[in-house]
Amino acid sequence: MVFFGFTFSDSFAISPNSAFTLEGSGYAVTENTIKTSEIDLAISTQKQTGSSIASSVEDGFITLDDEDFLITELKATMLREGKYIRINGVIDSDIGNQASISFFGKLIEESKNASIYGFTGRITIDDDNYKIIYTAKLSKLTKIKPATDPKTTESKIDKQITIYITKGSSTQGIGTYIDLGGTKQQASQTQSSTDSLRLRYFSQDRISVEPGTTITIVNDDIVSHSILSGTKNSDRYVQFTADNRISTGEILPGESTNITLDKAGFYRLYDPKYQWMELNAYVFPTIEGNVVLGQGK
Repeated sequence: MVFFGFTFSDSFAISPNSAFTLEGSGYAVTENTIKTSEIDLAISTQKQTGSSIASSVEDGFITLDDEDFLITELKATMLREGKYIRINGVIDSDIGNQASISFFGKLIEESKNASIYGFTGRITIDDDNYKIIYTAKLSKLTKIKPATDPKTTESKIDKQITIYITKGSSTQGIGTYIDLGGTKQQASQTQSSTDSLRLRYFSQDRISVEPGTTITIVNDDIVSHSILSGTKNSDRYVQFTADNRISTGEILPGESTNITLDKAGFYRLYDPKYQWMELNAYVFPTIEGNVVLGQGK
């Protein structure tokens, strides 16, 4: 989900200094093999020049069958008022392979809430040159309702939001499934997920806010949690390295703590004991109020 200063419809716009995610799947093909491939990228838009906006890929992954590639250095450019997307750079896998990628996406269809792109391009690993074919969804930001000041009759944007650690988050595979079409439902390990569902362990696990926003984290689980900020590693056993920007200390069941995201940029928040728990925060100065990265209306 990527947006800029271009308007596709009454409520779909792409503007600089915003954050989005791009999610899709398809195939990587050579003469000898066809591998399934997925793409899940967090993109921040930056400077606009003419009808193009330069962007950075802040985080995410690309897969080839069971091999996961994490983002090392990728750039994205939105072209021709968002009709095209170009992505290129380098990715590293969890088993030590490095690949270069060059993708080109064309707008296929759009709604008020999202757009669909068709991607073609290449993934090159040593002497293997894969042709990729993806269908990907560029989702829209959904605004959080502003708080109302009881002293006035007007609404104002409150630079504080509340996020809940969901019950059962300490057990991987148990938490809240979100319907990527917009509805929510509770699920456990006994419920089989589908391609339209994604499991999360926070009430919101992708947020975009202005610098200086305070986040209240409430522990609704039955065990204690702690939240750190850091970077993601390729090591599947030690998945994160703390960067010392955010550290909550222990949050007991039923208790809460506040963190403030003062500086612009990308924050990856995680629980060092339960490393499947992630919360990604995109902090930009020009966003009109706090928003969450929605999966549809």
